[in-house]
Amino acid sequence: MSSATVVAVLDARPTGELIATVARNAGWLEVRADLLGDLDVSWLRSHFPGALLYSLRSQAEGGSAEGDVSRRARLIAAARDYDFIDLELGDLVPAVLKAIPPSKRIISSRRSAPELTHLTDRLRVMTSVDAHLYRISAVAKRSGDELAPLQLLKGSGRSDVTAYATGPIGLWSRIVAPWLGAPIVFGRVGDDDTTEGLPSIDRLIGSFGFPDLPEIDELFGMVGAPVMHSHSPRIHNTAFRATGRSALYVPFHVDEFSDFWSRVIRNGALESLGFSINALSVVSPHKAIALGAARSKSPVVRRAGSTNFFRRGADGEWVAETTDAEGVILTLRERGIRCAKQRVAVIGCGGSGRAMAAALDQAGADVTLVNRGLERASLAVRLLRLPFMPLNAFSGDGFSIVVNATPVGRDSDEISFPIETLKRDAVIVDLVYRDTPTQLMTRTRGPGRITIDGWDMLITQALEQFRLMTGDEMPEGLARQTLGLEPAELIAEC
Repeated sequence: MSSATVVAVLDARPTGELIATVARNAGWLEVRADLLGDLDVSWLRSHFPGALLYSLRSQAEGGSAEGDVSRRARLIAAARDYDFIDLELGDLVPAVLKAIPPSKRIISSRRSAPELTHLTDRLRVMTSVDAHLYRISAVAKRSGDELAPLQLLKGSGRSDVTAYATGPIGLWSRIVAPWLGAPIVFGRVGDDDTTEGLPSIDRLIGSFGFPDLPEIDELFGMVGAPVMHSHSPRIHNTAFRATGRSALYVPFHVDEFSDFWSRVIRNGALESLGFSINALSVVSPHKAIALGAARSKSPVVRRAGSTNFFRRGADGEWVAETTDAEGVILTLRERGIRCAKQRVAVIGCGGSGRAMAAALDQAGADVTLVNRGLERASLAVRLLRLPFMPLNAFSGDGFSIVVNATPVGRDSDEISFPIETLKRDAVIVDLVYRDTPTQLMTRTRGPGRITIDGWDMLITQALEQFRLMTGDEMPEGLARQTLGLEPAELIAEC
C-alpha cells in the first residue's frame, strides 16, 4: 500500500504539547512565518522530529506586505535551519537560488486561474528550476473550478508535483490529490480552516485514513453547504476499509447545485480522472433543487418534494431517494416505539421535515406540521396535505412524539419550540448533532421519557446509505465504534 506525507500547517502560536501531538501523525511541519514571525527552530525540533518547511507568503499570494529585499533575506536566513524553504516565482532570482540548494526548494504558485492551459503553462515555468517539490493551487469560486488542478496533476505524470484547489469548493480536491500522484497532503494544526478549505490533521487521519493510500476506483460523497463538519466521511471510509472496498467518500462543498451537476457529474469529469461515481448524499440547501437532476423519484421523494440521496440506476440514469424518511421510522422502531395512531408533531417544514412527516403519516401516525415561516409551511401543506400549526401557537400537550427537524441548537443553545407543555412520556427526536448534547436533549431527558438525538439519526441513515451505495450491510457496531458512541440501548433514557 502506498502512502502520502502528511504536512501539518502551523498558522497560530503553538504549545509543545500540541506540536508533540501533531508529530504522531505528520511527517512535515509547515511554519507560516508570514503569520507567526520567525520561531525558535531549536524549540520546534525538540518537539517535532520530522521535516520543517519555512513558508513566508508574499502579499500577492495571501501573506504579508513585506518588501522583496527583506523577505528574500529572511528566506535565505531560514535555509540555514529549515529542511525546506517555500519559494514563489518572484523568489527565483540568482541570489536566492545560489543560497538555497534544489534539495531544499519547494516552489509554489497559489491563486492561479482554474484553467488547465494556464496551470500547465505555470507548471512549465516552475519546473524549469530544479526543486524538491512543486506546489500549484487555484482558487475554486464555483463547482467545476477544482477540476483543472486535478487534471494537471493526473496529466503531469510527475511524482514531485502536488496540485489542488483552495476555498471550500476545493476541499475534496485536496483529499483526492494524493490518489492522483501528489506526494503530500496538507492539514491544519488545530481546527479546520473553512475559508481555505483546509481540513485539520485530525480530520485527515480520522475521516480519510491518511497517510495510507489504499487503491480506490470509485467515489461517493456528500453534496451540500457546509459539509466540512460532517462525520459521514469518517463513518463510510472506515467501513470501506473494513470491508475491503476500493472506494472513497468525500465532502463536495456546493454553492450552486446546477454548476456541480453539469460541470462535475454529467460531463464525466470524475470518470476522466479515473473514478466512477454511482451515489451521492444530498444535504442542505439542495434537497429540493436537486430533484430536477433526477430521472426518477421514489414515492416518498415525490410526495415530500425533497431528496437526500442520489443513486445511479442500472440504465445509468440518476434516481432520487431519501433516507430521512427511513431514518426516523427505523430509529423509532429500534426503541420499540410504534407510530401507528400516535399524535406526532414535526417541527420544521424543510426537506428533512417534509420527508419525515410523509413517512410518519404513511406509517399510520396522526401528523401535524409546525413551522415558524408560512411560505415553507404552505409548500409542505400543499405537498403533504397534512394539518399545520404555526410555531407561535404550538403546545406539546397531546403529542406523543415530537420531532425537531430544524437546525436550531446546532450552533447555539436555543430550543426550537417551548418544552414546558410536553407530555411527561413524550418521545423527543432531535435531528441536530454536535459534540455536546443540545439544550433540547439536556432539558428533556429524564425518567419515563425516551429521547433520540441527532447522533442516533446520523447512525441510522449512515447504515441505510451504505447499503444503498454498496449493496452490502455495514459491519454491526462499526459506525458507533468509529464515532466513539455508546451502544444505542444505552443512549435512550427511558
